[in-house]
Amino acid sequence: MLYILRHGKTDWNNELRLQGRTDVPLNDEGREMAEVAREEYKDVHFDICYSSPLQRAKETAEILLRGRNVPIITDDRLMEMSFGDYEGLKYSFEKSESPISVIFRDPGNYKESIGGAETFEELFKRTGEFLREVALPELDKGKDILIVGHGAMNSSIFCQVKGIPIENFWSAGIPNCKLMQLI
Repeated sequence: MLYILRHGKTDWNNELRLQGRTDVPLNDEGREMAEVAREEYKDVHFDICYSSPLQRAKETAEILLRGRNVPIITDDRLMEMSFGDYEGLKYSFEKSESPISVIFRDPGNYKESIGGAETFEELFKRTGEFLREVALPELDKGKDILIVGHGAMNSSIFCQVKGIPIENFWSAGIPNCKLMQLI
């Protein structure tokens, strides 16, 4: 089985700020969410966990798997999508006057980098490489894999595994600390 889980909440989530690659830590609510997930998913078997190296994802994985003999391996290809100069910007998801909002409003038309932000093509390339080189070979060996990451990064994996077009990139609606089984 292949599972994905998004990190717990951060102060920037609560402030509706774009986090991207900015290494924002979990807040107390995020840690509590991870503890709740730990209890909720205690009976789900994982052989191995791959995590983004960003502290909000890594700490979520550590809390979720505490007391279990499941290795946590970080991989840079699982970092969140870079939002370039727009990281830290508030309300960018709904501000139509912000150029970066095209990523959220109309992902099918986000083709070229804006303000140094990563493109979907770049995001899909690195996460697809991770799937082909790491996750799928482990699945072929019968392993149950957990990926702990981020909203956009997890959405890219979801879309690739499920064959969802970029126009529907956000359709999975990746909530914080909710386990999703993909395969």
